Amino acid sequence: MSLMIKLADGTPVRDLNKNGRLDVYEDPSRLVDERVEDLLSQMSLEEKAGLMFHTILAVGQDGELVEGMSPFGPVSTNSLVSGKLMNHFNVHGLPTPRLAARWHNKLQALAESTGMGIPVTISSDPRHGFNDNPLTNLQAVSFSQWTEPIGLAAIGDAELVRKYGDIARQEYLAVGIRVALHPMADLATEPRWARINGTFGEDAVQAAGLVEAYIQGFQGQILGPKSVACMTKHFPGGGPQKDGEDPHFPYGREQTYPGNNFNYHLIPFEAAVKANTAQIMPYYGMPVGTKFEPIGFGFNKGVITRLLREKYGFNGVVCTDWGLLSDRSIGSHVMKARAWGVEHLSVQERAWMAIEAGVDQFGGEECPEVIIELVRSGQLSEARLDQSVRRLLRDKFILNLFDNPYISEDAAEKIVGREDFVSAGDLAQRRSIVLLKNGQSPSVPILPLSGMPKLYLENVSEQVARDYGKVIQNPDEADLAILRLKAPFEHRDNEFLESMFHAGDLDFKLPELERILNILHRVPTIIDIYLDRPAVIPEITAAAVCLLANFGASDAAVLDVIFGRSAPQGRLPFELPLSMKTVRRQKEDLPYDSDTPLFPFGFGLTY
Repeated sequence: MSLMIKLADGTPVRDLNKNGRLDVYEDPSRLVDERVEDLLSQMSLEEKAGLMFHTILAVGQDGELVEGMSPFGPVSTNSLVSGKLMNHFNVHGLPTPRLAARWHNKLQALAESTGMGIPVTISSDPRHGFNDNPLTNLQAVSFSQWTEPIGLAAIGDAELVRKYGDIARQEYLAVGIRVALHPMADLATEPRWARINGTFGEDAVQAAGLVEAYIQGFQGQILGPKSVACMTKHFPGGGPQKDGEDPHFPYGREQTYPGNNFNYHLIPFEAAVKANTAQIMPYYGMPVGTKFEPIGFGFNKGVITRLLREKYGFNGVVCTDWGLLSDRSIGSHVMKARAWGVEHLSVQERAWMAIEAGVDQFGGEECPEVIIELVRSGQLSEARLDQSVRRLLRDKFILNLFDNPYISEDAAEKIVGREDFVSAGDLAQRRSIVLLKNGQSPSVPILPLSGMPKLYLENVSEQVARDYGKVIQNPDEADLAILRLKAPFEHRDNEFLESMFHAGDLDFKLPELERILNILHRVPTIIDIYLDRPAVIPEITAAAVCLLANFGASDAAVLDVIFGRSAPQGRLPFELPLSMKTVRRQKEDLPYDSDTPLFPFGFGLTY
């Protein structure tokens, strides 16, 4: 690796401090800038172009580099690193922490053998929760498991969010992850949107405070060697999707503001910039009915340059969301590029337009040859290319990747899933649970339960439940039923990966609604519902004796609240609408605008 890079005056970097390494907390930014300029002056066009691509890389489950097939098609680690000279990669499934660290070190060794030896930056979507969607977030496996971000909003405690960020930072560092492709600073103003579980709710002021705390937990007050850089998304706010449809898909490409409330969605991003977020990701959507050009935000100069860079003074890395330039074949499926509004342009034209708009890096793409051709043909100046390369190199230097890219397998095994980290996540799960109804009359509460009642269960582990009551198979013989449900959604299979996004109507349909109500009418029933987005449940609410909402919680966490081992503390981070009719009357960009909601924002009981 190019560790002996010298400054302009010939001073070796390794002689800059008594430890023989550059410590960015002690090092003036001038020295980082000098290192960047020195390296930049030695880089080839091919190395610069490779730096501007950030794609998914398969991880060998045996700790080895992958040369073959992955769930996303053929992959050659060597081709990407040594051939295309890429050094930013997004990882999905990881093996055990020890093997993940081994894989990471092998990858860094491969990078060290190429050209200038630029170290690899590994990134990840959230991986500490319950949801599992390869395009948005990953379920915790070895890592401590927490409620989803929307559950952290239900708790509403900025200090807890900061603690979560700090714990996640330590676990990420242990396996070599240095960029968090989060937080989501989007707002949940459109209840049908499929990505609400990753937000901090519909209140912009509360979300702003939690976004700031989240970034501080991952990055610290300033970015440094022990930080995980945050790529805050999705600027300028991905929540107000037309009819709640997501722009991963062509029918969801429009972002709309019928309430003239564009600026409301900027509030959490203002907090992110204040907290010095290292990087920012624009969303796929294209604004309609605004002063901005109706093209995807990743191509939108008015949004990226004039709003983000000039108005807010953001000078960090801007990386596009995944797959804006080229179509991708996955098995027999083809994922079309999310080039909304510029579908007619070629891949090269799209790349030029995004860079001209202010983008530094392309997510989910691996075609540096496109940038090379743009420069060689004179369409893109190397000076403009260097602006982006400087930003990308600066983050690598500040994160100390050049001086210390390798990690300890022993430390990875000890840190990831540490007992106190797991306990903190378990407690957050319990604190996030919202009690919505307790008995058919407020004067006669049912919870907390006591004793060892006979329980009929659905979607609850019998093994876990035996610590709380006697499990009965027939609801007619039970004292109580406990049903764990999930918020409804429309099952769609027209597009590849579409079924992983819970979108569409929010109400239970027949015959499932009838089946649930039949149980509620046969036996006193406690309903716990997982709200990855709001649900329309008036009939269930009326018939249940108790109703709880969770945002990612284990069976033990829910049963602890039901039996009083933990008190419910959560408050709804969004409204629960009364009907689909009222949902359709809401304006996508406005918070709290549901007609007579079943439960208002901030509602929650306790005992």
